[in-house]
Amino acid sequence: MRSLDTPRGRWIRLRMGVVCGLLAFGLGIIVSSGWQLMGREGEQWRELAEKQRQRRLHVTPKRGTIYDRNGSALAVSVEAPSVSLDAVELLRGVSPQKVPVVARDAANRIAAALQLSPAEVERKILAKRRFAWLKRRITAAEAEAIRKLSSKKEAGEERVRGLVVEGEGKRYYPRRELSGPLLGFVAPDGEGKDGFELSMNRELKGHVEQLRGLRDRSGRLLFADGVQDEQVLAGHNLHLSIDQGIQYAAERELAHAARTFEAAGGSVIVVDPYTGELLAMASWPGYNPNDYGDSEPEERRTRGLTDAFEPGSTLKIFTVAAGLAAGAIEPTQKLFCEKGLMAVDNVTIRDTHPAGWLSISQVLAVSSNICSAKIGLSMGGNKLYESLLRFGFGQQTGVPLPGEASGTLRPRGRPWVQVETASASFGQGISTTNLQLAMATAAIANGGELMEPILVRKVTTATGEVVREAAPRVRRRVVSKRVAATLAEMLVAVTEGEGTGTEAALDGYQVAGKTATAQKTDPATGRYSLDRYVASFLGFVPAKKPVVAIAVMVDEPMVEIAGGAVAAPIFRNVARMALKYKGLTPQGTQRVDIASLANAPDPANAAYEVIRQQQGKKPPVQVVSASGPVGAGSVRLPDMTGWPVREAVRRSVELGVTPKVVGTGLLARQEPGPGGVVRKGASVVLVFEPAT
Repeated sequence: MRSLDTPRGRWIRLRMGVVCGLLAFGLGIIVSSGWQLMGREGEQWRELAEKQRQRRLHVTPKRGTIYDRNGSALAVSVEAPSVSLDAVELLRGVSPQKVPVVARDAANRIAAALQLSPAEVERKILAKRRFAWLKRRITAAEAEAIRKLSSKKEAGEERVRGLVVEGEGKRYYPRRELSGPLLGFVAPDGEGKDGFELSMNRELKGHVEQLRGLRDRSGRLLFADGVQDEQVLAGHNLHLSIDQGIQYAAERELAHAARTFEAAGGSVIVVDPYTGELLAMASWPGYNPNDYGDSEPEERRTRGLTDAFEPGSTLKIFTVAAGLAAGAIEPTQKLFCEKGLMAVDNVTIRDTHPAGWLSISQVLAVSSNICSAKIGLSMGGNKLYESLLRFGFGQQTGVPLPGEASGTLRPRGRPWVQVETASASFGQGISTTNLQLAMATAAIANGGELMEPILVRKVTTATGEVVREAAPRVRRRVVSKRVAATLAEMLVAVTEGEGTGTEAALDGYQVAGKTATAQKTDPATGRYSLDRYVASFLGFVPAKKPVVAIAVMVDEPMVEIAGGAVAAPIFRNVARMALKYKGLTPQGTQRVDIASLANAPDPANAAYEVIRQQQGKKPPVQVVSASGPVGAGSVRLPDMTGWPVREAVRRSVELGVTPKVVGTGLLARQEPGPGGVVRKGASVVLVFEPAT
């Protein structure tokens, strides 16, 4: 201890004190900084550390599969290799002076392997981003070339760092063109375009989530939190009502006819009339969703629901149905078809097959415009409009597909005038879609109930749990069972004997149907074109207890234009395939007497029964004459539809006719109908119904 009292010892103590002081000061600074980092700024620095240690992983789940009704896959997701670039890793350790040279050399080698532009690759390298796609969904040969570049040296060349080859979801359609417009396609960004891929995109693509995890330098996922089972995020699966066997037959027959008759397009829709399930929805032209880039937008339309057109004579089915339901006509009565010419206002209506007196069955068989117009006019414009509206025309059906058209029944804000009512009766001046026609035909086939169309039978999770399931649903009853059965028997005459639809006949089966050859409007002139037509056929088979209802539309055929020659054979071949597929055998072709069906009472239509009794079971169909003065002692009846009882009776008395009132409320129909010419003193039946 004495040695420390010496000058040398004191110097040692001083130095030790200084060192200890410096150490204490340094320790204080460290403790203070540590407290500053852990206390005041701890949360901020922890977040920075996490960002540096971990990477955000954008997890894209597997897209759901689309199946047909039998479980056959129509659209699946497969893993396809894609290559990305980490430019920071590629240029790690390279001096700034050598960066351009290294980037150009790497760009040339990468571009040669991927068949890309070297300048484009070099631009991505010089951007020095941690992630950039070089090429997505590459071939196996390209993936192998990239792996060779990034794994080892080649012929004295340095390996290219920062290249990552990883699996990425790719949409694949194993049936190629089958149901292409119906399914749609998926763009490289993973978003659905067109068809079900678009309308059900949210459910198909699943739940996209960002997770934090670790990746090694090769980009492989080492650890991630938050997902125990990748199927939790996977998209839902769609199970369609489409039957790929019937769909294939419909597409094949439609394509064959379109090429044979040099048509611009067409559609075929096959419906189960009792459930409303769509078994096929074919469009032509179509495309292969695997190569959607090679297709035109018009080839990707689902024409059965996007294209509205004038239906022409197929609408006579529903005019006759409305007339039978309203009591405007009797199934057994005959109408005078004016020998092929009839004037309504300032328009002359013509028949392709001029005739005199025809039964209702014959009116449908030879497709008389004149007698159809008489039926519509006898009901009145408002009643015909309401009847067609009940069949679903002028309204979207609500199927889960984009671009559905509603069609047009009449101009907004005003009722039909007499000539418009006459034209609408045989399918001119209005527009419908093929899907609307198919569902309305199915309503006649199943006994009078308009069904909700079903395209998606059920939606399931990736683990098989049912998310939702469709069930048959009746929208409303449009006609009684008696009217539907009577009309079905009448429609058989169209495909037999001298009917216009004999090409739709099937050996051993009764086929109920109707042809149409409708002129299209020329947009340049606003008049009906002389060389552009829509050929169509509606029908169901067997006529009794039908299995399928089918709507065929061929747009602008050139070689032949008649619906009986162009569309009816498509119906026949598709129906034959559907019947075989369902395992049915020919049932025979015994006809039912229409008179026996007509005499059956219809308690659902009491007002109609009153008219039948008052008219001796022969309700009149008006005689339509040209506009202008009428003969002496005769009067022309106005359209009083919607008038109250007092006003309608007063007007009838002023005209000199005797009103016979049935019911209360507003005038629903009059016999004879609007425009009818009657002798003064004749009776006019006015049927009133409560306002709704």
